[in-house]
Amino acid sequence: MKIGVVRESKRDEYRVALTAAGARELVARGHEVLVATGAGVGSAISDDDYRQAGAAVVDGDKVWGNAELVLKVKEPLDREWEKLSPGQVLFTFLHLAAAPELTRALVASGATCIAYETVETPDHHRPLLAPMSAVAGRLAAQVGAFYLMKPCGGRGCLMGGVPGARPANVLVLGGGIVGYQAALIARGLQASVTILERSPSRLHELEAEFGPAVRLALSNPETIAEALPQADLVIGAALIPGARAPRLITRALLARMQPGAVIVDVAIDQGGCCETSRPTTHSAPTYVVDGVLHYCVANMPGAVPITATAALTNATLPYITALADQGATCAIAADPGLARGVNVISGRVTCQPVADAVGLLYTPLDQILPPVSNLHFG
Repeated sequence: MKIGVVRESKRDEYRVALTAAGARELVARGHEVLVATGAGVGSAISDDDYRQAGAAVVDGDKVWGNAELVLKVKEPLDREWEKLSPGQVLFTFLHLAAAPELTRALVASGATCIAYETVETPDHHRPLLAPMSAVAGRLAAQVGAFYLMKPCGGRGCLMGGVPGARPANVLVLGGGIVGYQAALIARGLQASVTILERSPSRLHELEAEFGPAVRLALSNPETIAEALPQADLVIGAALIPGARAPRLITRALLARMQPGAVIVDVAIDQGGCCETSRPTTHSAPTYVVDGVLHYCVANMPGAVPITATAALTNATLPYITALADQGATCAIAADPGLARGVNVISGRVTCQPVADAVGLLYTPLDQILPPVSNLHFG
């Protein structure tokens, strides 16, 4: 199979979808890997590194035009989705619930579009979202600590305080991978940390992990409203897989927060946890509403591309290998977890949360693909 690795065009995105080591493995399996010129530079992978791995380094348009399987990190922008063709397979983060225009464009393309974030294992883990969630969660605490400093627009709090001066109060909304990792780093910085989580079973897991070092409470409108006025830093980490992020902080609640408090909305890819959140970039990461500083960068792991690219390839490579070795139809039919990653195929939306969020008709995937018993695996 011809596998293409494009250069990311999203502003301040330095990751690449495949390391040179990943390219070497695919070439060794008999596949042709086409890498766009300069695709890996932001992640410290040179064109020569890819060539030495056996990949062909070509113009970006040739990647789009010749690859059967296109690998990306972030969703295609408007000048990219026009390059997709019927039958082509796109494998990347999509976050379509917050992107109706992109969803319609992918439907019109006729391509098979598989979203990293909705691939799911039988035990309901999301193996391709998990490494980037871990990176983003850890970054959220670091970023929050930075912007809490007065010259950066924050209240002027040191995360860990000092003897005689209290530590910062950090409120984490959501106790999944992002929330757990954010709390882990914030607690390591000796902040006072509270996690609000809506799942009682997850609260028990967090209690077993943190013990009394982190305060835990069930997330609901009342506990959020009660906690916000005391928070110096709020980390939005709530996620509904495939769907739009829940709006947990309304404009009215925002007004109850302290001047100079900071919100790091990691859920911005899915629309954000705060009513006043809007996507920002690493070049212009923050803005202020009602005296509260908002950090809403939509590709946080792009700030640490060497780490993030390696972690992403480690997770995606087994799925890329399956798609390339078996062909997309057979690989999807053989792996229910990969099948859950299919958001758009043959001009139809096959992820119900996406269809509901953008107002398009949902079509179950099994109404489009043939039964696995009719397929021949090679």
